[in-house]
Amino acid sequence: MIPERNQNITESDLINGCLKDDRRMQEELYRRFSPRMYAVCLRYAGNAEEAQDILQEGFIKVFKKLDSFRSEGSFEGWVRRIFVNTAIEHFRRKKYLMPVTEREENTIEGKYLSVLDNLAAADIMALVQELSPGYRTVFNMYVVEGYSHKEIGDILGISEGTSKSQLSRAKVILQDMVKKYIDKQAGARAKS
Repeated sequence: MIPERNQNITESDLINGCLKDDRRMQEELYRRFSPRMYAVCLRYAGNAEEAQDILQEGFIKVFKKLDSFRSEGSFEGWVRRIFVNTAIEHFRRKKYLMPVTEREENTIEGKYLSVLDNLAAADIMALVQELSPGYRTVFNMYVVEGYSHKEIGDILGISEGTSKSQLSRAKVILQDMVKKYIDKQAGARAKS
């Protein structure tokens, strides 16, 4: 079990200590960032075990690349970017994306109606976790991380159209999941 994080260690001291291979500082960096980075990993992973693998791989990269952090911008943002890229690389190795024709894409997009406003963020993220890996990855990259479809296509080695179709399908599936979730909640309230 990892003890509580030490609030007295500055970010600068933490980074310098890790660069000097100070085991105590490495543990402190892990304590500070692992809960938030695990949440990032979970958004892309299919399950907790896969998220743990991505988390471990991400921290290895953080420690290896720490000397490239230039103190320009947020350290947490820099760490987060490494974890997002690690999750994307993990996903890319598995090749979950399916190409969709433009006609299918237009049909999918036309069916999408936003009902996500009725749910809390935690409920939405739980539903996103149920998406297939391809849909989940594109949804997270576009909606959560803010990548454009062109950037997603370049990163994942797919066309911009495939990225758009993956997002469209994810939205349709989420819409159906949300409706079922809301109906289930309404049914449970009616029984009480």
